Amino acid sequence: MALLEIKKAGDPVLKEICAPVEKIDKRLRNFLDDMAETMYASEGVGIAAPQVGKSIRACVVDVDKKNRYDLINPVITYREGLEVGEEGCLSCPDLFGDVERAQKIRVEYISRFNKKKTLEAEGLLARCIQHELDHLDGKLFIDIAQNITKGRKEKK
Repeated sequence: MALLEIKKAGDPVLKEICAPVEKIDKRLRNFLDDMAETMYASEGVGIAAPQVGKSIRACVVDVDKKNRYDLINPVITYREGLEVGEEGCLSCPDLFGDVERAQKIRVEYISRFNKKKTLEAEGLLARCIQHELDHLDGKLFIDIAQNITKGRKEKK
């Protein structure tokens, strides 16, 4: 496995609408593992392929360091409720802002072993998946966030 360079806001790849993954093979699985290693080394909870320079519909999410999801060609098929929460991004170092997201979602995707899967998520996992899927459509959280600050806000 290898650490990959994380692209920063302003890099054109982060504004591209990503192409669907056509072939799931060992090369793609190795890329997903490299993405995960990069995410963990950067203390992130999610990372999308364009953040490491590849414009394909794939992302890795692990909000508790116990349940890693490799989402290939993911599509949100259901959303419920709304909540505002603070977000940050590996591609926007030290910036944080409030983003409105669905509280609960259902996402359909293909696993790293080419199996169709459905995942129901809420809370931080739902927020993280929505954030990463935005990357696949060329959107950064700073495009939709309110109250953007440098550094985390202090909790009251």
